[in-house]
This record gives sequence, C-alpha cells and structure tokens, in this order.
Amino acid sequence: MQQKQSAWDWQWQRMKNSSEWLFWDWIAPNTKETFKDKDVLDCGCGGGQHLAAVAPYCRSILGVDLNAGESAKANTAHLKNVTVQEADIAQMKLGRMFDVVYSIGVLHHTDDPTASFRNIVDHCKSGGRVIVWVYAQEGNALNRWLVEPLKSLIVHRLPRSVVRIIAHVLTVLIYIPVYTVYIFPFQFLAYYEYFQNWRKLTYEHNILNVFDKLNAPQTHFLRFETLKSWFNDNQFTDVHISWYRGVSWRGSGTKK
Repeated sequence: MQQKQSAWDWQWQRMKNSSEWLFWDWIAPNTKETFKDKDVLDCGCGGGQHLAAVAPYCRSILGVDLNAGESAKANTAHLKNVTVQEADIAQMKLGRMFDVVYSIGVLHHTDDPTASFRNIVDHCKSGGRVIVWVYAQEGNALNRWLVEPLKSLIVHRLPRSVVRIIAHVLTVLIYIPVYTVYIFPFQFLAYYEYFQNWRKLTYEHNILNVFDKLNAPQTHFLRFETLKSWFNDNQFTDVHISWYRGVSWRGSGTKK
C-alpha cells in the first residue's frame, strides 16, 4: 500500500484549483455530456475541485483520495450527489462499478502509475469511459533534469511555508518572459504551448502550478508508448490520446 503523504493535505488545505475550464481541456474530447446522468468515480480527488465541476451533470460522484479527503469533504459538503472516501487508488476495492472513471493529474504521482491505472480500470463498467491526464516525459526535460533533482536535494528539506514563498517568487519571475518573449510566435521556445495557458489562468492558479511541482513527493513522467499500452485494443474502443500544451498526455477510452 502506498504511504500517506502529508504534502498533499497541506497543499489542498491552503490552495485551490480555481480554473474549471482547464479541467474540461484536460479531459477533451470528453465533455459535460459524457457525465450526464452517470455514476462517476474521481480517482485522486485532491481538494475536490473536479468533483464540484462534474457534480452538476452526473447522477452521483464518489471522490477517493489517500491524503486530502477532509479538504475534499469540506469543499463539496454543499453538493448532495458527492461522496468522498479515503482510499488508495492503487489498491482500493470499492465493491462497485462506475459509468465514468477518471484520474486527473494524479497517476504520475503514485508509486506505480501503470498498476494504479489498471486498478482504476477495474472499477469501470463494460461500456463505461476511463479518462486520465498525466505529465508527459516528452517536452519536460527541464522538469526532469533540473526541478526534480533540486527538489530532492533542497526543496523537500524546507518547510512548506517557505516553499510556498519560493513558489510566489518563481511565479512572478516566470511572468516576465511569459508577457514579453512568449507573446511572440516563437514556437521553437521551450514550453511555448504551455505558457499560452499562463496568460489565461489566474495568478492564484499559476502559483498552484509552481507550488505543485515543487511540493509533489514524487513524479513520474510518462511516455506516449505507456499511454498506448494502457488504452490497448484488447481492452478499449474509441480511444483518444493527445499531447496537451506540449507537456502532458490526455487519454481516454471506452472499456470493452
């Protein structure tokens, strides 16, 4: 069983994903219609922001999270069709199946993303939809070879309150190129597509982006071939895998 990680609870008690439109981007080509009158499972619900986005459209939605369940419960207490349960998505056995199972920005933080994916698929009905969004190995050299080593050597030794201050400083510094060099059509620049979103997102959300990358206890960057093996022809139909903003993969398929 995966170990509980206090880093996530600390993060979701203090920070919020404030841009619902980004969730719908991450799950495309799936839409609000995908959830209409369905029983839904959110695998790794964090602070519950995605639960709140989906709840108006589905019949019921269960959010499971190993670390931040209390934050999710507090943030969704007003939504009558939302339930939150503490569970490890890698090994949970919920005893029921769902019409739609999704995991957004979570599988790449688990001990074994492939094992976790297989377990969430086991909770999807035949004919149901499985949807994921994960960090890509392709296009993430800076994060893989600079940010991740610095996290291990320095950042994870610091109090999280200090890491949040660092995230504020870095966010302000990143805004400088985002609103100067990156406003020009220089598509050869690293993270060119990714920074297009920065100008659409709130400052609060961009701080969360930076802090999340510094705070995550572990991160796996996944290749296209991994997504292809997950959504294989033996198990899925109507498969969609696409590269999002040059740094992540969104994948979905209908379970046979």
